[in-house]
Amino acid sequence: MIRYLTPILIAAIGVAVFISLDLPLPWLLGPIFACLLAALFGVPMKGNKTLNDGMRTILGVAVGATFTTALVASMAAMWPTLLMIPVMVACIGAVGVPYFQRIWGYDFATSYYSAMPGGLQDMLVFGEEAGGNVRTLSLIHATRIMVVVVTLPFLLQWVWDADLSNPPGDPLLTIEPFQLLVMVFCGIAGWRLAKRVGMFGASILGPMILATLMSLTGILQHRPPAEAIWAAQFFIGMTVGTKYAGVTITEVRRDVTAALGYCVLLLIITAVFSEIVQLLDLAPPLETILAFTPGGQAEMTVLALIVGADMAFVIAHHVLRVIIVILGAPLAARLFATRAPDGPKA
Repeated sequence: MIRYLTPILIAAIGVAVFISLDLPLPWLLGPIFACLLAALFGVPMKGNKTLNDGMRTILGVAVGATFTTALVASMAAMWPTLLMIPVMVACIGAVGVPYFQRIWGYDFATSYYSAMPGGLQDMLVFGEEAGGNVRTLSLIHATRIMVVVVTLPFLLQWVWDADLSNPPGDPLLTIEPFQLLVMVFCGIAGWRLAKRVGMFGASILGPMILATLMSLTGILQHRPPAEAIWAAQFFIGMTVGTKYAGVTITEVRRDVTAALGYCVLLLIITAVFSEIVQLLDLAPPLETILAFTPGGQAEMTVLALIVGADMAFVIAHHVLRVIIVILGAPLAARLFATRAPDGPKA
């Protein structure tokens, strides 16, 4: 019980510090930094998966509530940039696998699933089944998500002058009780139905699909209240930080350092594809960087909500990326494993 309560207290301290220093996204970045520091100092912590998934349903409902008929119709014009996603994923794999295998000496399975920009849980499951090092995979993907979530808000603020102080929704007391009940129904029912049919990202995509249907029919007319979205940010940020619980100096020196180098490569690839989109004038700069940055689905949703980006554009590209990675990674890994020179076991 103490391991579950400790990160909540530490995350709350992080929020207080960020608010007092007037730093961006205190409800997301505050818990990440506070829990990360605590983990590096050896504080025992453990996240609550059920609670975290419950918080992710709030984001799913928030995204679904933004969809209108006009917005859905506009998605047909996204095909030029959507076609760039599989190319980008292929480039990431072509750069990432040799990086981990030849420079850091990881075995092929660990290298491959460390390089793939998919969901953390999915990459851990596939990587373990393929014989990869689960601890290494966990640290590398946690670092990827942490670096993206921490650096992107500052870039959005400095380069694109994005306003990160916007409330993500209306205050709780201003929303009709019926609307709140619809949101709760979309969150719980969407999550459970999606989980039952085995949908990836069920805690976000299930509620998002159900909330979209409710929004298109006019039943749902509000996003979740600001307080609910702040709570979602809090627990998602806390979960990212607690991924480092129990990390050793050896792991920091090898796995986390390898992940940081890989993040530099990812940011370069992201910048190249974003620049191509801009040169071809296919999408606005803000939406482009949010759609092509390979961060966590939940974390990128939070950022898109706060800066008021085109949610359909951003979410469509991240969902496609995750689908390509989940469906293609196991097949590609089997195809190339026999051709790749295997390094020592990570």
